[in-house]
Amino acid sequence: MKVAVTGATGFLGTGLVQGLLSQGHGVHVLTRDVARALEKLPPGVTGAPFDGRTALAPEALAGADAVIHLAGEPVAQRWSRDAKQRIHDSRVQGTRTLVEAMKAAGTVKRFVSTSAIGYYGGTREAEPLTEQSPPGDDFLARVCVDWEAEAWGARGAGIGTVVLRMGVVLHPDGGALHKMLPPFRMGAGGPVGSGRQYVSWIHREDAQALLRFALEHATLEDGPVNATAPEPVTNAAFAHALGHALGRPSVMHIPAFVVKAAMGEMAKVVLEGQRVLPERARESGFTFRFPELEAALKHLLA
Repeated sequence: MKVAVTGATGFLGTGLVQGLLSQGHGVHVLTRDVARALEKLPPGVTGAPFDGRTALAPEALAGADAVIHLAGEPVAQRWSRDAKQRIHDSRVQGTRTLVEAMKAAGTVKRFVSTSAIGYYGGTREAEPLTEQSPPGDDFLARVCVDWEAEAWGARGAGIGTVVLRMGVVLHPDGGALHKMLPPFRMGAGGPVGSGRQYVSWIHREDAQALLRFALEHATLEDGPVNATAPEPVTNAAFAHALGHALGRPSVMHIPAFVVKAAMGEMAKVVLEGQRVLPERARESGFTFRFPELEAALKHLLA
């Protein structure tokens, strides 16, 4: 297939593009700065401008058969009023703009859009959450509900659509693990808040593989898919496993008030968490290379 990708130079995107090329797909990136993006990507990739706000001409998709949508304002920042608006609009308006272009182009048959496990809200404690579980009612949950609603609009044009609710993607190059490593390496890491909140994690390689799997398997069409490893763990268990992988102690408890002071409202993401299970991915035959945290961290930190 010829696959158009947004967010192609981001934390997930670069490896995803390489994986698509290795499987024989053509890749066309949609990005703010085309020249800069193509410098970072392998030869043969093409591109067109896309900022998520400006209407996208159908020709910008360059005859793509499929689209994978990863782009969005980072959630991991202090949530000022302006930041919350950017987080919402980059996902909701950006997805709407993309879907309108896909409908007008008439060539796209598959659409894989990301969402987040924030869909389930942050007050579910140890409740097992599958794709059938209802949404929460906090800021991120409402963003995810609106975001997914725009993605599902592609189905009206006969485009098979899959929405991946991404968990905490692990890799030392970025994301949560990148921020956790310095204090843990200094022996100053440990549980955050109560430590009982769940971390629904996924190794970056599995996240990228699941995106490609969703692109190629019609069994996942027209429904959400939890992109999380089969074995979520508590924050305390995560801290212990990370300390063990690094050969460092993990007994420094970080009180909730410290996290709230540093992160503001965004601290809810760290302090509450969700216990999310990848029911549809497993039922559809996807095999996780890293289903357990200890092995995932050993691989990532080797």
